[in-house]
Amino acid sequence: MNSHELDFDNEFADILVGNERYASNFNESELTGVAREGLAVVTCMDSRIDPLALLGMLPGDVKILRNAGARVTEDVLRTLVLANHLLGVNRVLIMPHTDCRMASAEESDVHAAIYKASGIDSRGIEIRTVSDQVGALKLDVTRARAYPLFAQSLVVGGAIFDVRTGRLIPQDV
Repeated sequence: MNSHELDFDNEFADILVGNERYASNFNESELTGVAREGLAVVTCMDSRIDPLALLGMLPGDVKILRNAGARVTEDVLRTLVLANHLLGVNRVLIMPHTDCRMASAEESDVHAAIYKASGIDSRGIEIRTVSDQVGALKLDVTRARAYPLFAQSLVVGGAIFDVRTGRLIPQDV
């Protein structure tokens, strides 16, 4: 086996065991792709964030988009266009969080950390760190509100999730 071949059953054994437990009690096969609560959430990939639980929602209620720093990128906008027009989304919550690595270092520092950890020069990609998290959130909310491919009725808001208290901190944008 070369370095690009994968022994899935071995490398992902824990995932397969977890999935077997999940599938044995699976009862959500009647769900559709439509967001029952009309909500899409743009949040960070941080594993401390459980979007459904913290919003009091259930599977099938919300479209969840995740990336480093909860930034509104071109791909997020593309996905939200589909969600807005085809999947029942009429509200978008942009939700970064406290204690985020993307808001605690400069772009060059993150590239240096990647290089130190792996020897890989990542300077060819934009990491999108932010020195002013509230300012970046306001910019992203404004960008989404102004996006011409959304229905005019789409509501976009922003809040920061506090990973220490579990509370949302709405931001006036």
